[in-house]
Amino acid sequence: MKIFKLISLREYSLFFWIILISILGILTSTIYSKNKDDQLEKIESTLENIYLKKILKEITENLEPRFTIINYKTTTGDTYQSIINNLEINKKEKKLLLDTILKNKSLKILKVNQKFIFKFDNLLDQKVIEFRIEKDKKNEIIFKKDLTSNTFVSREIEKNFEKKLVYKETIITNSLYNSALNLGIKPNIIIEFARLYGFQVDFQRDIWKNDSFQIIYEEFINENNKVVDTGEIIFANLKLQNIDLQLYKYEYKKNKIDYFDENGKSIRKTLMKTPINGARLSSSYGKRKHPILGYTKMHTGTDFAAPMGTPIMASGDGKVTKAGWCGGGGNCVKIRHNSTYQTVYAHMSKFGRGIKKGSRVKQGQIIGYVGSTGLSTGPHLHYEVIENGRKINSQKLKLPSGKILKGKDRKEFEVSKIKIDVLKSNLISKLN
Repeated sequence: MKIFKLISLREYSLFFWIILISILGILTSTIYSKNKDDQLEKIESTLENIYLKKILKEITENLEPRFTIINYKTTTGDTYQSIINNLEINKKEKKLLLDTILKNKSLKILKVNQKFIFKFDNLLDQKVIEFRIEKDKKNEIIFKKDLTSNTFVSREIEKNFEKKLVYKETIITNSLYNSALNLGIKPNIIIEFARLYGFQVDFQRDIWKNDSFQIIYEEFINENNKVVDTGEIIFANLKLQNIDLQLYKYEYKKNKIDYFDENGKSIRKTLMKTPINGARLSSSYGKRKHPILGYTKMHTGTDFAAPMGTPIMASGDGKVTKAGWCGGGGNCVKIRHNSTYQTVYAHMSKFGRGIKKGSRVKQGQIIGYVGSTGLSTGPHLHYEVIENGRKINSQKLKLPSGKILKGKDRKEFEVSKIKIDVLKSNLISKLN
C-alpha cells in the first residue's frame, strides 16, 4: 500500500512539472509575441513620422546612380581628341583615354557615324571604367580598365549580324516624320534624312500635301531576323511640287564621305535654313508690336513656335561664344561659324550636353531645347543670323554652295551614281 502511494505521488509529481513547464512556455511565448508586436508598432510609428519621411525623400531624390552610360555617334569633323574633351572628366583621365585609343592601330582612322559608348563609375576619381568603339558595323573594340595598373585592356568583338539595303517610298500626307514612321523607318534615319535636306528645305513651309520621298538605307539584321541597328543613307529623293531633289552618298576621298545632287554638287552649306524640326514660323524678321513690351520695334530674328523641350540644332559648324543668360532672350547660345557668320538661339529651356563658352559644335548637333525663358509669351525658338556684324533675315539668306565635283572626281561620281540608280531599280522590282 505504501509502495502504491509512493508511485502515485511520483506520477502526480511528474504530471505537475509537465503542466508547470507548459504554463511557463505559454507565458514566455505570449510575452515575446507582445514585445515583438510592440517593437513592430514602434518601427511603423517611426516610419510614419512626417519629418523622417521628408529626410528619406530628400536623401533618395538627391542620390545619383553609381554607374552612368554615355553614347555618342561621330559627325563630320570630329576627332578622337574632340570626343574625349567633351567628356566631363579630369585632364589626366582624358589623356589616358586618348593615349589608349591612339595606341590601337586598328582605330587609326575615325569615320563618320562611328559609335562610342562610355561607362562611368561615379564613385571613382577616374570615372571611366569601360568604353567601346565601333570599328565597323560588324566589329567593335571594348576597353576595360584594370584598376590595379590604371590601364585599359582591349579586345575585339565580332557582331553577329548582316547588312541589308532597304528601299522605302511614300506620299507625305501630314508630316515627313509621321509618314516615314508609318513606313517603319527608324527615327534616327528620319532625323538624318531631315538633317541632309536641312541645308535647302524648310520642312514647315516647303513641303505640301502629296509631295513624296524615296530612300535607300542600311539595316543590320541578327540571327533571329530582327533589325538591331541602322547604318547610312545611300540615296534619298525628296519630291517637292514635282521637283526632284536627289542626293547620292559618295566617298570623294579616302574616308571622306558626303552627299551630292545629280550634278555632283554637295548639299552641305555654311548654314542650315532651319535649325529646328517640326516647328512653325510664328514671327518673321522685321518691325512688329512686341507681345510683352507693347510697342513697335524691329524684330531682328525669326521665331519658330514648337513644343517645350524640342531639340534645337546648330545650323553650322562653329565655336560657342556664349551659353548663358541673355536678358530678354533668356537662356541663349551664340555661335561663331566663320569670319562672316554668327547665329543666336534664344529662350531655351536648357542647354545641350557639353554646350558652354569655347566648345566646338558640329552642324546638326543639339545645342539646347525649346523653352520660354526671358521675355516670352510661350515656348519658341528665337533665331538670328548675323552677317559681318549685321543682323539679317535668315529666311532670305543666300547660302554659300558646298563642294562641286570636277574632272576625275566628277567622272567617278557619275559611275557611282549609275550603280546606285541600278540598285534602286532592283530594289523597286523586288517590291512588285
